[in-house]
Amino acid sequence: MTPFTREPKCSTLEAIQVQPPLLGYIQSQGRGGGDKVLSNVADRLIAAGIRVYGIVQVNRERRDGQRCDMDIRILPEGSEIRVSQSLGLGARGCRLDSGALEIAVASVGASFGPDADLLIVNKFGKQEASGAGFRTVIGEAIALGVPVLTCVNVLNQEAFDQFSAGLQVRLEACETTLVNWYLTCRQTPWPSSRAHLDTVRNGPPTNSTP
Repeated sequence: MTPFTREPKCSTLEAIQVQPPLLGYIQSQGRGGGDKVLSNVADRLIAAGIRVYGIVQVNRERRDGQRCDMDIRILPEGSEIRVSQSLGLGARGCRLDSGALEIAVASVGASFGPDADLLIVNKFGKQEASGAGFRTVIGEAIALGVPVLTCVNVLNQEAFDQFSAGLQVRLEACETTLVNWYLTCRQTPWPSSRAHLDTVRNGPPTNSTP
């Protein structure tokens, strides 16, 4: 049981009216493309001291010919939960372990709160489209005024649009674009020195040898 009890099927519009939209999303860019972009953005922002909560997906290739293993990394602490099931060679069924996903939802729900700067959810998928998964946590984040980043594929776009109720904005699947969108949403309430903003936008400086 998470601390969020808002009705999962409510729209974010019913939670809060905000301008500009706090729900940013990218569209799937090939297999695993969105996962990599969101993971890199999370790492950059966490390294800059920003309080990022949620999950990113880590896809690990297998050597036995089966499809990759899917692990969820909990933000910001970094523990991982495997959410894919091995169905055997040639299997075409859904590989998602819904029980493992709910464990991840509970873990994020237990730590997420109004002190968060950003919520990242690796995707708005079938579970969210049907009213489960991270749907409630996303709605709670918007109600608290916390920006949300996620990824949506074509199959779930209609359900996502209905849930978002006009509070969403599609973003380019580019790390710099997503970081700059976050900075715009938050209007940099934390230390806003030029050096700090450069670190957030570009990542920590690399050491150069003379």
